[in-house]
Amino acid sequence: MRFGIIGTGTVGRTLADKLVSLGHEVTVGSRTKDNTAAGAWAEKAGPLGHGGTFADAAAFGEVVINATAGTVSLKALRAAGADTLAGKVLVDVSNPLVFSAEGEVSLDPVCTDSVAEQIQREFPQARVVKALNTMSAPVMVEPGRVPGEHNAFVAGDDPDAKAVVTALLEEFGWPAGSVLDLGDVKGARGMEMLMPFWLRLMGHFGSTDFNYSLRSAG
Repeated sequence: MRFGIIGTGTVGRTLADKLVSLGHEVTVGSRTKDNTAAGAWAEKAGPLGHGGTFADAAAFGEVVINATAGTVSLKALRAAGADTLAGKVLVDVSNPLVFSAEGEVSLDPVCTDSVAEQIQREFPQARVVKALNTMSAPVMVEPGRVPGEHNAFVAGDDPDAKAVVTALLEEFGWPAGSVLDLGDVKGARGMEMLMPFWLRLMGHFGSTDFNYSLRSAG
């Protein structure tokens, strides 16, 4: 399968590395074609990896992954182009973290909206699925870093798109049944609001190799 990844940061490159290792073809997109991070990644990745612009990545991918910071995601996806995103599964792994001068963390948007909902409203022909934003990049692609059973979440309006993303997560190593469907795209609100709590947990554990494990009494 062909994937386009919007964003060249740690999350984008980690997901790209995993996809290439699984035999998928990946274009990593940045604002400009001469982006150093994208070029270096593509050279290291070999024939399955390519660098390009946001628009190049979106046009290339059968599935597109938004791995930009949540506060700039709409701007990046506008550069990618609505026409190139139309009809495609768009996996949003972003978080709208805002850091104050004092180091305090807040979210924008929060409570009554989410980045995933903003994306779905602006790109109504895209099939947006929120996923993988509640954990570190290494755990996204290697769930075995955390011992025992633990969970990933998906949320989105299109059941078939969520099934595509769930299958991809299973390919990453997430066991069947470990991916919890939180319903429509409004479920992304809670997923994004977990991140300030996640940052506190990171400070407590002194590591990013942890995750949420949920059990039902039913």
